[in-house]
Amino acid sequence: MFKKHACYLSLFLLAAPLVATAQDVPADHESPVQLALARLPTACPGLAAHLDAPAQSLLQAFYQQQGEQLLWSSSERSAALQAQLQQLADDGLDPIHYRSPDDVAAGDALCSDLSLSQHYLQALHDLHYGRLPQERFEPMWHAQPLQPDRQAQLLAIAGPGLQDIAAAFALARPSLAHYQNLRQLYAQQRLLALPHWQPLASGPLLRPQMQDARVPELAQRLFKEGYLSAQPKALDTLYSSDLVSAVKSFQLSHSLQADGVLGAGTLNELNISPHMRREQLRINLERFRWLAQDLEPDSLLVNLAAAQLTVYQGGVAVWQTRTQVGRAERQTPLLKSRVTRLTLNPTWTVPPTIFREDKLPEIRRDQSFLNRQNLQVLDSQGHPLAVEDIDWDNPGNILLRQDAGPRNPLGQMAIRFPNPFSVYLHDTPSQALFNKGPRAFSSGCVRVEHALQLRDLLVSPAERVRTDELLSTGLTHEFRLTTPVPILLTYWTAQADSHGQLSYAPDIYGRDAALLVALGGKP
Repeated sequence: MFKKHACYLSLFLLAAPLVATAQDVPADHESPVQLALARLPTACPGLAAHLDAPAQSLLQAFYQQQGEQLLWSSSERSAALQAQLQQLADDGLDPIHYRSPDDVAAGDALCSDLSLSQHYLQALHDLHYGRLPQERFEPMWHAQPLQPDRQAQLLAIAGPGLQDIAAAFALARPSLAHYQNLRQLYAQQRLLALPHWQPLASGPLLRPQMQDARVPELAQRLFKEGYLSAQPKALDTLYSSDLVSAVKSFQLSHSLQADGVLGAGTLNELNISPHMRREQLRINLERFRWLAQDLEPDSLLVNLAAAQLTVYQGGVAVWQTRTQVGRAERQTPLLKSRVTRLTLNPTWTVPPTIFREDKLPEIRRDQSFLNRQNLQVLDSQGHPLAVEDIDWDNPGNILLRQDAGPRNPLGQMAIRFPNPFSVYLHDTPSQALFNKGPRAFSSGCVRVEHALQLRDLLVSPAERVRTDELLSTGLTHEFRLTTPVPILLTYWTAQADSHGQLSYAPDIYGRDAALLVALGGKP
């Protein structure tokens, strides 16, 4: 799953003799390829108009690597490239983006060769890194920003790949299981005719054994999608137990609360069109191309849309749990960092936004709110202040802090990692909310179900014993991990498992539509 990048060095070494060959060409004997690349706007204006500076630099390096020779005169190689470009449709990429402009295709052999190489390199780039720049659409903050040499990595694939075009595309394509599973499913579904159905009408909550005029249409819909096994009766308006079970199955596969009640959230997911559902697969293939750049073999991976945390060890998912994430107006940020410490029996200092928007209005209404919530008032240096001495209409630079204990919103433990957003993972006394769906309840931090089980996966057996001892004291302690663990907070709304089972998550932050438009689709 995570081994593909180890191939780069060996492939680059295979390409090294070709680079040496290019360097042996005397400077005063410039080849036609060199001359054309040096004067691209005049030599091949149709191609130059479609190349930015990085793409032109990559194209020049590619031909230098190959000894400044024409590369696509072999009809067999050209046909292999065209076949692979057409198969990009299975990756959710539009093959039309990798087609030479008419003025290039009809031009001379040299410009045509350069154009084919450019599309070859662009396709490998888009497969490997994504067609869209993540930083423009869903920026990911990195604690330790990496600056990979994309040109060197692409040349390490593209050069040797000329001997086997299909192998080059396979190597560029992410080996990440998320990507491979979803691609296989999308490749099948994109060839099928889209089903057609009318949106279900809004109405009151539909509970088991109620009568409702929407029931026949709901039953037909779930039957066509495979959630209901028996053909429903056309005029039956009873919300029966079989139909309730089908709705629960639908809710589970769409990251909703599986209570069998047809409410606004379930209705919204039911009414997403078949076209948009299919386009969601394309959107998330792009996200998984981004994800493949960041996910490490030993990692904590949080999918914010599904509010789910997965622990990877050696590239294998070993544990999974539910989370609660930031609501739409206080979104949990996308980031990559490393878990470095645990705060055991944490106190909670109220963040500025929560203080200003949530706590201060409550205090102004009734100052006894502070006692009921066990909140201390402190100055900026952490010294206690008397509640009655504060002008709550203009409180100034003060802090609210809650001591450790069973009512503390951080529970028994906070899991810390460097980031500029002041977010972290933590335990919570709000356990009932884990049964909801979607689970966007927090002000940005990520609440973790079974947080102590997650602790067990982050520490050694001896450290587990020690942290248990510290927890039992009831006092606040900072515990540093011997081995920091990468953590990735990211976002996707559709995935498939190894059996081809598809599942969705509500687009809680409303990001799918912008990605779809950027990829050339219509919402």
